[in-house]
Amino acid sequence: MGINDERDIEANLQIGPTDQGQVRLFIEGKGIEIPMDFTPEEADEIAEEIQAAAKAARLVKTR
Repeated sequence: MGINDERDIEANLQIGPTDQGQVRLFIEGKGIEIPMDFTPEEADEIAEEIQAAAKAARLVKTR
């Protein structure tokens, strides 16, 4: 399966700082919890990737 494959899965995403100075992405779904911790610098890089993907998705949508 790849990024373009649809799935019928519901999940919640929470994003916030930890008390250890990390940025946590916390994904919670049916029977699973996934905490993902990143340095602030890594979080900035992830944010840039998300913004680039959003820009690319807008281009696809307008075609």
